[in-house]
Amino acid sequence: MIPNDNPQLTEQLAKIWQQSQERLTRQRAGQQQFAYLDLTNAPLQLEAFKLLPEERAKELGALAIERRGFVMALAALKPASAPVQSLAQEFKLKGFRVNLFEVSPESFEYGLTVYKRLPKMRSEINTRVDISPEKVSLLEKELTSITKVNQQLQKLLVGEVQTGEILNVVLAGGLTNRCSDIHFETAEHGSARLRYRIDGVLQTVTEQIRDEVYKLILLRIKLLANLRLNVSNVAQDGAFSLKLGDLEIELRVAIAPSEFGEAIVMRILDPRAIQITLPQLGFRPDDLAIVQEELKAPNGMILNTGPTGSGKTTTLYAFLRTVATPEIKIITIEDPIEYHLPGIEQTQTNDKAGYTFAGGLRSMMRQDPDIILVGEIRDKETADIALQAALTGHLVFSTLHTNSSSGVIPRLLDLGAQSVSIGPALNLVIAQRLVRKLCERCRVEQQLGASRKSQVVEFLKRLPDRVDKKQYETVEKIYEPKKDGCENCHGTGYLGRIGIYELLHLDDSFEELIKNSSTESEIREHSKKQGIVFLQEDGILKVLSGITSFEEVESVTGPIKWL
Repeated sequence: MIPNDNPQLTEQLAKIWQQSQERLTRQRAGQQQFAYLDLTNAPLQLEAFKLLPEERAKELGALAIERRGFVMALAALKPASAPVQSLAQEFKLKGFRVNLFEVSPESFEYGLTVYKRLPKMRSEINTRVDISPEKVSLLEKELTSITKVNQQLQKLLVGEVQTGEILNVVLAGGLTNRCSDIHFETAEHGSARLRYRIDGVLQTVTEQIRDEVYKLILLRIKLLANLRLNVSNVAQDGAFSLKLGDLEIELRVAIAPSEFGEAIVMRILDPRAIQITLPQLGFRPDDLAIVQEELKAPNGMILNTGPTGSGKTTTLYAFLRTVATPEIKIITIEDPIEYHLPGIEQTQTNDKAGYTFAGGLRSMMRQDPDIILVGEIRDKETADIALQAALTGHLVFSTLHTNSSSGVIPRLLDLGAQSVSIGPALNLVIAQRLVRKLCERCRVEQQLGASRKSQVVEFLKRLPDRVDKKQYETVEKIYEPKKDGCENCHGTGYLGRIGIYELLHLDDSFEELIKNSSTESEIREHSKKQGIVFLQEDGILKVLSGITSFEEVESVTGPIKWL
């Protein structure tokens, strides 16, 4: 080849050469009846690379590139050669079914680069991050605010990059600041930003992660979550665990292609988040009495409704922990299992294996359970089986996607559930949302004006007698968030969240409405006569209790309708 100093021409010639080599390899593979593969475009799986050490892979000219259960893929320069056939036989003796592919020398060299991106010691490749108790204690003191997390990261992002240490700070900082989700997002100018979702709101930690550093962080997370390293154009989901001293926390990882690179979202499943009692959830005493009474029922159904992220799982898990005793059997079917509860048999749906909510629920009924939790009612079959279970001596907990408690009955009817089953089976419907709690260190006191006071008086008159109105009638002041907050609340004026609830307690008076397929508005009007306290009304009571603000209640339930 004639030397040429033009880099564009050199690159073009190299590309043509590579394409010709791939064509020759494809032809040769076809002649020998082997499948052809280009590793630069193929998904390469970390789990498979662990099966064959790098030195042996080079010696044999073969790579273990994918493993699914006991089916594996071997990519080789000469798949028909005796050494490669011997290697395939080794794996077959271990119980694997082996698929052989032929690759070009250039493609094989690309595959070898995966080893260079892995930790030097294979024992280091695992799906857990360990942080010692001493390190945890140190990080908790250093990362008490988002500003301090940012400062710590800036120290690590200069000089020699320590990816493991950066990730430790990101994870520990998220946990210390009560973060539910960690977001890495790519930007147009070759940098990435880190954001924490705290109390439902995203807050920026830093926007100064250089592209080369972000790629290392991305690779590290893919390794931990056992995701394909060289796939960047499709979404991938995985998980890994974080061991903080004696505490183990699972992180669900979702990586998706975006305009300027791959974006990462890590959901933190902290088991401490569900160690919460029924009163701590935010139920008023009168609502709590209704819930506790229904939890004692030997059969029937309690349905929880609300949008994603409204705290339904936390509420249902609190119910399970309340009723769980050694004398009863509790089985759940979830998608996915978010938290593991001791003493409770938890199962997870698997559509590929045919284990759906309906199929799992049908199987559960043969396991002699006393209490059943169904993660979500999505179709007619699941609805019918769940209702029948509630009618035949089982207490059933589940969720349904509607905006209010009044929408549950029309939704069940839309799914095709039998109206004769809904009334007798359904004991209680709970609609819920989460509102942010005011930071008690910096909240600002505000007097109730005469106009607002008169609105409150009229509002309290409309509430049912079961609500203890005396504690609200004497309220002369409420609280608002302080502008720019304080360090304790990360400058938001809010710290933590609490539920607001709407309890629809079904009695015989609803039978006719169900039979006549009544609309949501008709059911709402009837429930008002029965003494329901609506979501927004519960939110207003929490404002009068000094827990949250009118602004926050309106952001969740819409403009306040005083009349």
